Amino acid sequence: MLNEFKEFIAKGNVMDMAVGIIIGAAFTAIVTSLVGDLINPIIGFVTGGVDFSNLFVNLGEGEFASLAAAQEAGAPVFAYGSFLTAVINFLIIAFVVFLLAKMVNKVKDAAVKKEAAPPAPAGPSELDVLLEIRDALKKA
Repeated sequence: MLNEFKEFIAKGNVMDMAVGIIIGAAFTAIVTSLVGDLINPIIGFVTGGVDFSNLFVNLGEGEFASLAAAQEAGAPVFAYGSFLTAVINFLIIAFVVFLLAKMVNKVKDAAVKKEAAPPAPAGPSELDVLLEIRDALKKA
């Protein structure tokens, strides 16, 4: 059973999957930074700094100025603003990943087309040579 496990781990598919997961985790940090540090501030500037994350409905008693104050007091809240923020962030991240994947596919396709281009013939084709022989025999 140990040998079977070693064979399974040594297969290319498992190693490819492991590399993909590691690169995916690193890529997540890049996309999160891109969205959080570059795109969200621009959207905040365009929308006048609207922040949905503090929108909530207090389900208990009392008045609270912010979601953090309500949560700190232990009040039951329906924090729909945090959900809206998560949905908006997801849509932005999904769009950025789509654009990046589209760019990578375009570069990949260009590389494949470059490799697949047939080499130019080095000299005359076999048919050309045979035609020349035929013409030379007719003249003789």
